[in-house]
Amino acid sequence: QVQLVESGGGLVQPGGSLRLSCVVSTNIFSFFNMGWYRQAPGKQRELVAAITSGGSTNYADSVKGRFTISRDNAKKTVYLQMNSLKPEDTAVYYCCAATKYWGQGTQVTVSS
Repeated sequence: QVQLVESGGGLVQPGGSLRLSCVVSTNIFSFFNMGWYRQAPGKQRELVAAITSGGSTNYADSVKGRFTISRDNAKKTVYLQMNSLKPEDTAVYYCCAATKYWGQGTQVTVSS
């Protein structure tokens, strides 16, 4: 059973930064493509950033230049560094492995 545990969410002021982490309990983490998604109240879940097993990345247009996804295969962890946060980034952020395993989500609130 693959389990994902996210951490790092919280309340931050506009313009601030947060780093989300997701630890994956599997011995084949390095083979997984990983993604961060988010879901705001009343909206559909959307892909924020993704990173392949080979390290290629892609981002939603709304976060390009502000968010960075990375991975540490030795720690079985994927990160999402979020800078220049905006109120519209407020959402529950979910980590996803291999497009089928999901974490429980972590709340990010951007507000003054």
